[in-house]
Amino acid sequence: MKQILNNFLNYLKRLDILLILLCLSACFLSTYILYSMVQNEVSVFARARHYQMQLAMTFMGLVAALVIAAINYKYISRFWYVGAVAGLTLMFLLFTPLGLQTEGSEEVNWLNVGFTAIQPSEFLKFFFVISFSTHLAKIGKKMNRIPHLALLIAHAAVPVLLVLSRGDFGTTLVFIFIIITMLFIAGLWWRYIALGVAFVPVAAFVMWNYIFKPYHKLRILVLIDEEIRDSEMLGFFNQQHRSLVAIGSGELTGKGLFNGDYIYVPAFQTDFIFSYIGMTLGFVGCVITLGLIASICLRILSNCLIAKDTLGKYMCVGVFSMFLYNTIINVGMTLAVIPVIGQPMPFISAGGSSVLAYFLGIGLVLSVRAHRFQKYHMFYKERE
Repeated sequence: MKQILNNFLNYLKRLDILLILLCLSACFLSTYILYSMVQNEVSVFARARHYQMQLAMTFMGLVAALVIAAINYKYISRFWYVGAVAGLTLMFLLFTPLGLQTEGSEEVNWLNVGFTAIQPSEFLKFFFVISFSTHLAKIGKKMNRIPHLALLIAHAAVPVLLVLSRGDFGTTLVFIFIIITMLFIAGLWWRYIALGVAFVPVAAFVMWNYIFKPYHKLRILVLIDEEIRDSEMLGFFNQQHRSLVAIGSGELTGKGLFNGDYIYVPAFQTDFIFSYIGMTLGFVGCVITLGLIASICLRILSNCLIAKDTLGKYMCVGVFSMFLYNTIINVGMTLAVIPVIGQPMPFISAGGSSVLAYFLGIGLVLSVRAHRFQKYHMFYKERE
């Protein structure tokens, strides 16, 4: 028992405690903001269950992260196919009667699991980071050979096309950025990068003419055409217009978290929670919130730099990309520089699936750090 206790304490010393504290700080900030939202009754969709679920998933996610951190990430990589099957199965269930629509959404992207609903695409990101990292590490420097590159593209295309088929363009975009970032870090040749850039106009043409629905096009047009924006002030631009007004009304320090004169923005508790932060906590609150997420991203990168092999490095880069691009898209939506495509702010937006999925990613980063030296395990050490 004494040996087990010593090994457990040694395990805790190997973890990135600062990263854990930053994640918990972001989650507790989110919980308090959601509690404020409910108390102020600024949205009929913001309910007590949101901050209760946020708090519950914070502790559940922390436990999950610590469990994953105790497992050598190489063993996790070895069973990549288990996660891949689980993630794909959850996505395919969206095509069954278990699939759900949420308020204000035109697409079926949530899964009814009885006592609650989950968003499978959030977990698919985590499982994809594991499988794609494993693939990149396995082929190594051969990745730029045509056969291997073709297999990598096929690997990446599976989740992208599956998510795209559900009309979830926000998550599709995040997946694409994750893939590009991981390929770039793995050493993709510049000639292929240039070829990909040249293909962008073709992809945009196909998306605009054959995939986007009229309301998708309107969400883009209201940002670039002033006449259309004015005509849609009570329509497709209304949400982003309210968001800008709400953020601006907060000025430097905000109206306060309680008993203020608040402006209503649809999806306050989820995709537009940054608008509520700007309104109640002002510019200072926005800086603190983004500072927390930026600090989490930097800690993930610092663990990437000390990873002992390419597998660990790719895993950290994948998780870093999840946080970075989700945050950029979320803030971009609230500031009306990116169309509304429904992406949550990591650890801040209400959503049990999102919180748990990001903690799983943090667990992966912690595992890379904890097992960077010798053949280390939580309760024993292997002999060479």
